Amino acid sequence: MTRRYFGTDGIRGRANSHPMTAEMALKIGMAAGRAFQGNVGGKRVAIGKDTRLSGYMLEAALMSGFTSVGMDVFLLGPMPTPAVAMLTRSLRADLGVMLSASHNEFGDNGIKLFDPKGYKLSDERELEIEKLIDSDPATMLVAADKIGRATRVESARQRYIEFAKRTLPRDLTLAGLRIVIDCANGAGYKVAPAALWELGAEVITIGDEPDGRNINEKCGSTHPEALIDKVQEVRADIGIALDGDADRVVIVDEKGQLVDGDQLMAVIAESWHQSGRLTAGGVVATVMSNLGLERYLKGLGLGLVRTPVGDRYVVEHMRKHGYNVGGEQSGHMVLSDFATTGDGLVSALQVLSCVVAQDKPVSEVCARFVALPQLLRNVRYSEGKPLEDRRVRRAIEGAKAKLGDSGRLVIRPSGTEPVIRVMAEGDNADLVANVVGDVVAAVESASVSSSA
Repeated sequence: MTRRYFGTDGIRGRANSHPMTAEMALKIGMAAGRAFQGNVGGKRVAIGKDTRLSGYMLEAALMSGFTSVGMDVFLLGPMPTPAVAMLTRSLRADLGVMLSASHNEFGDNGIKLFDPKGYKLSDERELEIEKLIDSDPATMLVAADKIGRATRVESARQRYIEFAKRTLPRDLTLAGLRIVIDCANGAGYKVAPAALWELGAEVITIGDEPDGRNINEKCGSTHPEALIDKVQEVRADIGIALDGDADRVVIVDEKGQLVDGDQLMAVIAESWHQSGRLTAGGVVATVMSNLGLERYLKGLGLGLVRTPVGDRYVVEHMRKHGYNVGGEQSGHMVLSDFATTGDGLVSALQVLSCVVAQDKPVSEVCARFVALPQLLRNVRYSEGKPLEDRRVRRAIEGAKAKLGDSGRLVIRPSGTEPVIRVMAEGDNADLVANVVGDVVAAVESASVSSSA
């Protein structure tokens, strides 16, 4: 059955346009509330949000929907996505909701739902909610004396800070470290600097003045230039950049060099492997992770399992097969000993613990391998199915043959727009560029032919 509203990461769209309207949020609240009322432990829902202007509107609409079907609502305010997942469990809520469009600009927003254990919903649950969204809302309303209450959880921020700090050894201190953190003017702007300071670090904060419109604007993990400049200006030991909902992180070392999620996975996996904490003998990443990571882990006697792009698929494989370290090159790091979803702050703390333990500069701690040349190009097409074209299939087969065992080719259609993503990597940068160019040319040719 085709899903009408849910995508790969909840429901997302332009604020005040379908499906991100107040009316739709009201319906989602009613439908999700009704779907989860059968769980043991009461009828409770926790709602968090990032700092987007539209969050006020959507939060109020969701609250109205949930209370109208008899759910008690706990309002968490601006909080990271992983904090909402954690507090859903901690508050014994039946459902968690995060209002965010992650790294998108402020005009977008989204609704992410978590089950009572803090995991993103299954496809079956999402289909159940979609069915209820399209049903008669009058059939879901409760009697006047059964309407739910709404309560603001004033302790939410400190509860998450304490949770994050407890992921480190009790005696570990960050004293002596000068840290710049870029909060992307987003959901982590209060909790992340506070946690680092309470652990003893000297903290310089940027991207911590949200105004509803500046989330992710020239800041955060997708725009680390400001962080790089600040690290060099104040001669910091490390820079940390979160995204809008603080579920991803990238690092900048003391030299101003960017460290991506692949390197961070290598750092944490090696540390946990040495201490006997790493489970399942390896790491779960996506098809986009660099071949250099795979080779490095192999050298440690560890494996790398690849999933489709999306932290949801990473988490699913980790849960099914018992892994406790996974993530994406973009900085979504899933450490299942602590969290059920990506957590930028907790991941950064694990890296900092390695820096303290090794007593070396971040540039040495986080340079685990040399990344292979990797090239990604997006090809837009007008109609048809270019990947089924004979010329495109021949080009793909030829590209794979040229790369052989020295590289990888990944071809995947976008799930949200008419775009084919062509990625190749290998030991030879010129060869990588050539094979990507061959496939792109074939896709463009097929697209032109089909529209003629």
